[in-house]
Amino acid sequence: MSFVLFFRGMLAALLIFAVTIYMLTGSFWSTVLQTVACAVLLQVGYFIGVLFLVWRAKKRAGTTLVQDEDGSRESAGSIVGATRKLPGRTFPHRP
Repeated sequence: MSFVLFFRGMLAALLIFAVTIYMLTGSFWSTVLQTVACAVLLQVGYFIGVLFLVWRAKKRAGTTLVQDEDGSRESAGSIVGATRKLPGRTFPHRP
């Protein structure tokens, strides 16, 4: 997902949140404070999600082995090895 799409989605969610909070409380300052708190929580959640995805990718790359057509084994963390294993796609082997 590109940053622009993420940013637009986050702003839309915060705008909807702010309008809802303002309609519930009727207080401008309470709305601002709660919307800022919501924005911080969204960012913390996004950061934790990215850390989890990096951790999972690193864990998979370190333990998974892929068997080539010629019977040799190599780590799936290799970009060349991983792209060669896409279904329906064949790429020339580079030494």
